Amino acid sequence: MSHVKIWIHSVWGTKNHERVLNRELREQLFLHIRENAKIKQIYIDTINGELDHVHCLLALNADMTIAKVMQLIKGESAYWANKNLLLGPKLEWADEYYASSVSESMIGRVRAYINNQEEHHKIKSFKGEYEDFIKKLEINHHG
Repeated sequence: MSHVKIWIHSVWGTKNHERVLNRELREQLFLHIRENAKIKQIYIDTINGELDHVHCLLALNADMTIAKVMQLIKGESAYWANKNLLLGPKLEWADEYYASSVSESMIGRVRAYINNQEEHHKIKSFKGEYEDFIKKLEINHHG
């Protein structure tokens, strides 16, 4: 048996940056995402967010891809939220997401960053944060 754990910091937003994820909805949604991920053998270490986006620290195992994990988390959580009418408007996630590997030595720092989203976003918008992530990775996110 292979023993693999690859830490990933992923970030995704609501479609059109709609600010619909109020605190009560986030609590329900994050609890559901954790429970659903556990069933699918996806380990979520930390999850948090703000009105228009979610940060997640998760670990991939040997047979998972980032694309599959993001599809399972995003797609299923929107389906669940809409089926249970948690939101007046329909919950839709943006197609794009950010994902980056995290070294074991940085796990504590990433956890703290994710857990401190409310304070962090008093200073910087999600759009600004996302653009900073992309610049740091030198990724051309326009194709």
